[in-house]
Amino acid sequence: MRRKPRLPLGSPLQILLLACSFALAGYAGVRLLEGDWFQVLLWFVGAAFLHDLVLLPLYATADRAVVRAFGAGARREWTAYVRVPAAFSALLLLVWFPLVAGRVDARYHSATGLSADGFLGRWLLVSAALFAGSALVFVLRLRRAGRAPAGE
Repeated sequence: MRRKPRLPLGSPLQILLLACSFALAGYAGVRLLEGDWFQVLLWFVGAAFLHDLVLLPLYATADRAVVRAFGAGARREWTAYVRVPAAFSALLLLVWFPLVAGRVDARYHSATGLSADGFLGRWLLVSAALFAGSALVFVLRLRRAGRAPAGE
């Protein structure tokens, strides 16, 4: 008896959640593009080119430098202790860039009632806390590995 090939779709709940996310993304796209669709499309294409031609080579080079700094072999997994906080810090910078860079006008204050001052300092503090937390976890794991019996 010949079996039919099974499609790797997942559970019905996963399919439902995926369909809902596509519907939500489609709705957001329609609402976003109803104003000036050409400028939005230009922004997306420009963001893709900026990422692929500028940002990707930059962070790939930085990652390669971190890997080389730690050396090959057993210490290669140590790079995660730099990669993770760097990725979160970069993501925060990407999301909050206009505020961190101080590139907001009076509309921010009129819309929120808050001052746009201090975002650079807060981003630097959060980034420092991310790297400090990662360094603390790294040191604790190194200590635990040093105390582990030789058979483990």
